[in-house]
Amino acid sequence: MNHFNWDDARLFLALARQGTLTAAASELELGIATLSRRIERLESALNTPLFIRSQTGYKLTEEGEELLESAEHMEDAILSFRSQASKQSELSGTVKLTTAESLASVLILPNLPQFRAQFPSLDIDLITDIRTSNLHRRDADLALRMVRPTQGNVSFRRIGTLGYGLYTGENTPEGSHLDQEQTYIGWNEHYQNLPAAQWLARLLNGKPPAITTTSVGTQVAACQAGLGLAVLPHIVAQHVGLRCLQTLSDVEQAIYLVIHSDLAQSKRVRAVADFLSDLVEKHEMALRTST
Repeated sequence: MNHFNWDDARLFLALARQGTLTAAASELELGIATLSRRIERLESALNTPLFIRSQTGYKLTEEGEELLESAEHMEDAILSFRSQASKQSELSGTVKLTTAESLASVLILPNLPQFRAQFPSLDIDLITDIRTSNLHRRDADLALRMVRPTQGNVSFRRIGTLGYGLYTGENTPEGSHLDQEQTYIGWNEHYQNLPAAQWLARLLNGKPPAITTTSVGTQVAACQAGLGLAVLPHIVAQHVGLRCLQTLSDVEQAIYLVIHSDLAQSKRVRAVADFLSDLVEKHEMALRTST
């Protein structure tokens, strides 16, 4: 019994069900002589006769009848395994994606229905935070981020550029002189590492912005309310109709697609990665420049 495996069970079941070498060999796509040798080898390994041979075919012995149930259990397990594997190949399950809320709101979510139509069994857990989730700890499976990874078990590539400009919601005249006398909307003190915050700090030379927030969304709302000028991504500001006073090429950020290395070959993760890559390429101009 120690030598009985699934391939043995497959041949045994076919012959037990078909009753003849010819029919079983046809089902298994084996030669009749090959099947006969394999069955004889199985009986020898088990030291047990499994079939009674006659001119009309093969009939199970008592020992064969006892083995039949075990073989059918093995078949059920294999079929269950194949079913689960098939579901994986159909791209079911959940993919955890982390990105900035601004990109999620104006780029990913508006285009997600098309992806969901193609992969209805694939769920997206969208994590939005200005701080980067730790892919190495599996906080997420993949990320669309503006910070180049420097550590962790990840693979990444640059797929685009996020451009910025100085935006207003007021009727500020074109070519207005931008200096410390204008009212500015900026980032909270905990986010001074961001390129937009650093640009504004250089302009204001130590003077604090009139309004500080902790998200792009609230800066957009403040700008729309006429509370001041804000350094914003073009694709976000243009989406709500704000006007660009000046393009800030020195605030540009690279967009990186980052994947946990252990998941680089996962079909469902690759599907989301391809979707994001195609999306950034399709909206390259909107991401990079003002219109």
